Amino acid sequence: MLAAIAETFRNCFKIPELKSRILFTLLVLAVCRLAAVVRVPGLNGGALADFFDKHAGTGNSVLGLYSMFTGGALEHCAVGAIGIMPYISATIIIQLLTAVIPTLSKLAREEGGRTKLIQYGRYLTVLLCFGWGFAMALQWENPSKIFGDGIGQLVMYPPSLIWWYRIQTVLVLTTGTMLLMWLGEQITERGIGNGVSLVITIGILARLPQAAVSLKDMFFPSGGVPANFNAAHFIALLFLLAAVIAGVIAITQAQRKVPVQYAQRAVGRKVYSGGTSFMPLRVNYAGVMPIIFAQAILMFPQKIFLFFGHSLTSAGSRGAKLVGDAFTRIAAALNEGAFWYLFLYSLMILFFSYFWVATQFNELQIADDLKKNGGYIPGVRPGVATSEYLHNAMSRITLAGAIFLTIIAVIPIILARIMSIPYPVAQFFGGTSMLIVEQELAFVASLASRVLVMQKGQVVRELGAYSLSEPDVLGVFGAAL
Repeated sequence: MLAAIAETFRNCFKIPELKSRILFTLLVLAVCRLAAVVRVPGLNGGALADFFDKHAGTGNSVLGLYSMFTGGALEHCAVGAIGIMPYISATIIIQLLTAVIPTLSKLAREEGGRTKLIQYGRYLTVLLCFGWGFAMALQWENPSKIFGDGIGQLVMYPPSLIWWYRIQTVLVLTTGTMLLMWLGEQITERGIGNGVSLVITIGILARLPQAAVSLKDMFFPSGGVPANFNAAHFIALLFLLAAVIAGVIAITQAQRKVPVQYAQRAVGRKVYSGGTSFMPLRVNYAGVMPIIFAQAILMFPQKIFLFFGHSLTSAGSRGAKLVGDAFTRIAAALNEGAFWYLFLYSLMILFFSYFWVATQFNELQIADDLKKNGGYIPGVRPGVATSEYLHNAMSRITLAGAIFLTIIAVIPIILARIMSIPYPVAQFFGGTSMLIVEQELAFVASLASRVLVMQKGQVVRELGAYSLSEPDVLGVFGAAL
């Protein structure tokens, strides 16, 4: 089987146009990786990188997720430190607004309206980059409050030039994000497609060497320190990894096929014959978005309660200390890995799974389109009955997808916090990284298998034009942070 897969990918390079597109994609992805290592002027990126190397085994919901999506750019104070996430966030906002604002919804259905919405998303990306970049500049001024003690001073400008540092950093980070956005669009137009998705995926895969080193230290620690893990743990991790990969592939590709019957109809002088087709309803319709939304929201309450708890505890009055102690206990309960954190995390994933389906799956429009085109579901009357049937079907299969997402999301937290698995290793056993990488690898594999069938070096038959357009990236990727 592996030989057949290798032969399929070799066949891709026998088509000149496809070969040039693949090489162009690899070249652009290499440029994207440069944005993760070229540092912002005026910052001591080496100090932050050394700090991350020393604390690689500690998981953090903020640092782990953020650094994963930037491909390590955050750790080096690089020009791509805010990554492509502002562009993804802006597109998500535009898409959600399209579902609730009639003007934008009408624009999306008009000719050329999609291009206009993309333009609005780019404008919003610039605004988000300004705010995001300024917040990042302030964080680098006081790194100990965000990353922890032991980093030292990162900003090398004197206090008299602090505003020059802030303005320069905002412009550099904004330019870096817009460059990544443009490179992703170039991959979509001139490469193999899925440009934004590939930029995110290559950033995640770039952390594999760090995960490999952490995995080695788990079983063969340096300095004569006895290992806390043995061969039984290694076998158990292999079985868990295989189970997670199999589950992700099965649930992500799972769909319910709703049969659709089309009646014979006449359009002008042309008569269209009837036929039978099906409507695929994805079990995991929301993709990775519920996990990202839940992580983004739960980042803030724990920090807020901890801040007010420390502030009130240091106050002089007894009442303030009691309230501060209560806030501190709430912050401890919301710490990643705690019971209440996992409970709220699971509930939010379930909620946002249904929320995403409610905002993006328009059963009324689907039923109306079926009725206009002479289609109907056997045994279900067209119109309102069809929309209710689709609503009930999506509600049932969304529950299965939401439970799957919850299990996948909590596995890395349990491994890192409860079983003391290094976070760089644990993050590849589930969560957003596994879902994103699996989706993109599935796209590349399907692209290779659809291109052509080769026999003795000759093209026997072409299975269909390979897809060069970006699919709905928001259903699978994105970071709404």
